[in-house]
Amino acid sequence: MSTTTKDESEPVADLNPRSMTYEFLGPPGAFLISFGVPFMTYLLYFGCSEESGGCPPPLQSIPDRFVEALSDKTFWASLWDTEASLIYLGWYAFCVVAWAVLPGDWVEGVTMRTGEKKKYKINAFSTFLFAMGISCGYIVRNGPESFTFLYQKWIGFVTASLVMSLVQAFYVYASSYRTGALLALGGNSGNFIYDWYIGRELNPSIGSFDIKSFNELRPGLILWVLVNMSMVCEQAVRRGGFANVTDSIWVVLAFQTWYVADGLYNEPAIFTTMDITTDGFGFMLAVGDLTWVPFVYSLQARYLVFKPVELGLLRTAGILAFNLLGYYIFRDANGEKNDFRNGRNPKNLKYFTTSTGSKLLTSGWWGRSRHPNYFGDLLMAFAWSLPTGFDTPITYFYVVYFAVLLIHRQRRDDENCEKKYGEDWETYKKLVPYRIIPYVY
Repeated sequence: MSTTTKDESEPVADLNPRSMTYEFLGPPGAFLISFGVPFMTYLLYFGCSEESGGCPPPLQSIPDRFVEALSDKTFWASLWDTEASLIYLGWYAFCVVAWAVLPGDWVEGVTMRTGEKKKYKINAFSTFLFAMGISCGYIVRNGPESFTFLYQKWIGFVTASLVMSLVQAFYVYASSYRTGALLALGGNSGNFIYDWYIGRELNPSIGSFDIKSFNELRPGLILWVLVNMSMVCEQAVRRGGFANVTDSIWVVLAFQTWYVADGLYNEPAIFTTMDITTDGFGFMLAVGDLTWVPFVYSLQARYLVFKPVELGLLRTAGILAFNLLGYYIFRDANGEKNDFRNGRNPKNLKYFTTSTGSKLLTSGWWGRSRHPNYFGDLLMAFAWSLPTGFDTPITYFYVVYFAVLLIHRQRRDDENCEKKYGEDWETYKKLVPYRIIPYVY
């Protein structure tokens, strides 16, 4: 089912020109982020956990404990957990087998530089339902204490996911040098550190198995929900059953499960995103998909295990309304975009036609800002942190990080559009002046 180049005789240099610009401050930035992301993942645990003594732990103790840990062989050994690693490997294998075995349509992505369209198997949502069914059945049969291992072996699972990310990053980098590989336009700089980090090959695959789109949707996103379920089970064990679990952690589980389910149900929409159409697959996406998503995005649920919060009906209703507002904006804006891209315009939205014939929406949500879906995303991110209360700023790390991420993506997209549309982009910006938040930014 995988595609090949349209014309095998076409010079490789024409399809894969040398990248002339850098992102993330080039090789030094790529090097620092490659260490910084794993470091921050561990830091968010040791800086916000029972083991460390709080969220955050006593500030005066941090320097001494940090120096002591660096020189302690026992600490370094504790980062590895063989049982957790085997469970993680089994989880990844389960996702691969589910992709191969469960039925699903094959859909085409966007047209690549070769003139071909890559085909993708659509069954992420059924994989999610399958995993949820097995997990829920396991918990019902064996009790909540049987599913607390993700909380108990947290660091071991983080390390296992990092190892998987590294293995994949080195594999796809090496395989990108095979004859006929289509490289990402931004990942062929010739600098090993940068290309390894940013992703040299556009769509690394093993047969019809597309590594990038698989990682984007399955092992990390679904594991995020399973991690949250493990947090609920841990709190249930401590508080004497599910009936005594706090409303706050149920709210976090519900919000984030719905978000993941919605993304997986609308799987085809991902194939028009920048991650799939433009970015290569390297350590940046590997560690983001496999480590950052399940083990950083679940920070709120993990915090609520050892710092339970009772919201009450009114606060729960308010947070629910806030999240629903964000979801409505996110989904309705994406619906407008997807309809328009597929030749439908049920709302009779206005648009601007460029000199190249491309059409850009200038009304509806896309008339309010150039990235209204990001605005909805940010509102939901804030709603996910609100159930933790305001005793610590650390549980709001996700909101700050996500805002930085989305602003960076917005700027990347604007730069690409400026190159693509030229003066027409300046005209479009006058019609739609706000970037993400209407009337603010």
